[in-house]
Amino acid sequence: MRVESLSRYPVKSMLGETVTTLFVDKGGAAGDRRLALVDATTGRVASAKQPRLWRELLHFSATADTDGVRIRIPDGTTVAADEPGIDNLLSGLLGRPVHLVSKRPQGATLERPDPEQVLELGLDAQVDTRIVEIAKATPGDSFTDLAPLHAITTATCERIGTEALRYRPNLVIETPPGYPPYAENTWVGRELAVGEARLHVLKPTSRCAVPTLEHGALPRAPHALRTPVAENLVESLPCAGVYLEVLTPGTIRAGDPVSLGP
Repeated sequence: MRVESLSRYPVKSMLGETVTTLFVDKGGAAGDRRLALVDATTGRVASAKQPRLWRELLHFSATADTDGVRIRIPDGTTVAADEPGIDNLLSGLLGRPVHLVSKRPQGATLERPDPEQVLELGLDAQVDTRIVEIAKATPGDSFTDLAPLHAITTATCERIGTEALRYRPNLVIETPPGYPPYAENTWVGRELAVGEARLHVLKPTSRCAVPTLEHGALPRAPHALRTPVAENLVESLPCAGVYLEVLTPGTIRAGDPVSLGP
């Protein structure tokens, strides 16, 4: 196995960027999910997991460099994340008052609707929704869903028949011909050696409605959820990919070999 690609998403629920190197430590990937929008009305983190309110975030994208984070808005123009008036700009574009923040509030939460109900009843339907505390396994201030890193294999993406970016992984791991899809399930509790880093596999990644949504120019893809629902339920949840924590920090590069240990 090897690293096919590396990605980070500087602003939670916006499209991100593909990079050739990625430094990882206990707090996750450098520059990944370091900013988020907070709903000024509810105080919850804005996430496309709640497509009724936030699916338009997937038509924005963000990049990060030594000068900070830049956000590309749907008309193609870019704006610095620290530019005065950024909250008003984003609030106007999203039709809801938001604050762009760089520090995760204590006990930060988001809305996670039942993804199968979203598929059945539509993106604007009122469906069963849980309030979920985010980043429970991630030290620091980042806005990861649960754990510092997320990986998925090419075998799993090929089986589902959709682009890896819909699952928003940090690492896409290329697997050899004949490698079984969903084999990530069997990695739980084991270690991955990737470049300079050593990673511990925590759990399979349960999927929400996000992979089914439009991602920029990519159209909707209901099968991105329906196929895992049919083929890969783990504890009654559709899963694809795995969450990881960092045991040994270091730099990962595209093309690095990936080895699975005990």
